[in-house]
Amino acid sequence: MKFFLHISKQEQAQRFRERLHNPTKRWKFSVADLKMRERWGDFQKAYEDAINQCSTKHAPWHIVPANRKWFRDYVVAGTVVEALEQLKLEWPKCKDDLSRVKIK
Repeated sequence: MKFFLHISKQEQAQRFRERLHNPTKRWKFSVADLKMRERWGDFQKAYEDAINQCSTKHAPWHIVPANRKWFRDYVVAGTVVEALEQLKLEWPKCKDDLSRVKIK
């Protein structure tokens, strides 16, 4: 399963601000992130192209709004559960006849 976790440009800016102001999150920040941010539009176009070219019936991309982490997690978990349920998995059958087994 492939998930694209999409956050808005505004949300990304807010997360960068939090990283700068919160000492426990500073390790996540890199000045290089700001250079990359200048190319937001280019990256969005590249993601769009990659998703369109690499999404297939058997391996589709799932675009997930990720501004709110609780919602992102809810959507991803729900998608995984749904896929697992569609597999209709069953417990494997035991190779041995257990009808006469007694544990003392």
